[in-house]
Amino acid sequence: MRSSLHGALVTLRPATSADIPVLAVIRATPEVRRWWRGGPDLPAEIAEDLADPGTHTYVVLHQGLVVGAIQWSAEDEPDYRHASIDIFLGPEVHGRGLGTDAVRTLARHLFTEHGHHRVVIDPAADNTAAIRSYTKAGFRPVGVMRRYERGADGSWHDNLLMDLLADELPGPGGAAP
Repeated sequence: MRSSLHGALVTLRPATSADIPVLAVIRATPEVRRWWRGGPDLPAEIAEDLADPGTHTYVVLHQGLVVGAIQWSAEDEPDYRHASIDIFLGPEVHGRGLGTDAVRTLARHLFTEHGHHRVVIDPAADNTAAIRSYTKAGFRPVGVMRRYERGADGSWHDNLLMDLLADELPGPGGAAP
């Protein structure tokens, strides 16, 4: 059983089926759905993520309330081994540093407990708030992945590949102060 992870502002707790309704409500908000689109049955999609043994999903807790989710998966091929992260937070907590703290907390866990040397994240290239948050967490732009993801309008959109190496993690557990 995975245990909770504690950051400066948030706690990451392994998600359970009991979290599906609140996560579906958050994912359905226009501010989140713009970047995390999905089909008409968001609860079923979230349940599918929770059932996927290759995806590890945590709820993001702030002051005891579920305010979003963060998940990771890994590429286990030894010559390409790394982890990737995805996150969404409710619009009521945007701009308060919670995403930065959640991403930093999960990255630290992936480096120290899972032995990854590199973590990647790939926000939409025009998601400036997310890119700013990930940059504050220590991630650096690698390059634009052109026409990487299909948008709600059916057209292909660019994403920015960002990565963080273990020795670049800011704060305790990383080399950078």
